[in-house]
Amino acid sequence: MASLTQVSVLLLFPLFLISLFKSSHAAGIAVYWGQNTGEGSLEDACNTGNYQFVNIAFLSTFGNGATPQINLAGHCDATTNGCSKFSSEIKTCQGKGIKVLLSLGGGAGSYSLNSADEATQLANYLWDNFLGGSSNSRPLGDAVLDGIDFDIEAGGAHFDELARALKQHNVILAAAPQCPYPDAHLDSAIKTGLFDHVWVQFYNNPQCQYSSGNTNNLLNSWKQWTDVSEIKQVFLGLPASEGAAPSGGFVPADVLNSQVLPSVKSSPKYGGVMLWDRFNDGQNGYSTAIKGSV
Repeated sequence: MASLTQVSVLLLFPLFLISLFKSSHAAGIAVYWGQNTGEGSLEDACNTGNYQFVNIAFLSTFGNGATPQINLAGHCDATTNGCSKFSSEIKTCQGKGIKVLLSLGGGAGSYSLNSADEATQLANYLWDNFLGGSSNSRPLGDAVLDGIDFDIEAGGAHFDELARALKQHNVILAAAPQCPYPDAHLDSAIKTGLFDHVWVQFYNNPQCQYSSGNTNNLLNSWKQWTDVSEIKQVFLGLPASEGAAPSGGFVPADVLNSQVLPSVKSSPKYGGVMLWDRFNDGQNGYSTAIKGSV
């Protein structure tokens, strides 16, 4: 016959498993960091306790014979190995359970992939210089990032091949398509089904964003994205302030909490909220205002 202690353990163990399952699948907030020196350090961002993912933005030059180049605005000079100082901060973030990804592309980069061979070369470069491989010239030092984010806003060919080459290393893959479906640059990549997280940019696109109190376009577009069979998890990508999206899409925190999140969270593919960007979030306190509802 089991002792009272053994019975208690047996009763509590299923509850522990349930809590573990819930915590491992909890929704969270992703944010982009790296494009404004006023946003503070990477460690500052992680110390807020508001983020589950931080995308370091951007590796904005690659392909077409160019040497890949990271550009973190005024945070550091990658040409003099100045960005390696962030290695310890990346490790601090990861020590808090935050996943840190390198974001490729951006809206103002010089990048393209002109062949399957270039895609393979870039995958090898990313593995050796930012992920689990080895190189003498790692731009962010010896920290091992958790994955790669595709914020591709130009030149959409061969990114599916890049995704396949990277996923062989079992790293996290994320994508940040524009909300008009299908995305002009990432459609073939997303349809590989290899992306763990798809944080759709529901802003700067009037046909699929929130506007003047009307949530219809946003929610209709959300449903369209969550209906895509190849997508595992969708994040609601939003600007963290009005100034973060010149062409609109900002959703006031009270509207998001009361009208938008209750609807989008009904989808089994809901993963959380993605914010552009850490600077605007720090200025506006947006993630703090929505964290309890995400």
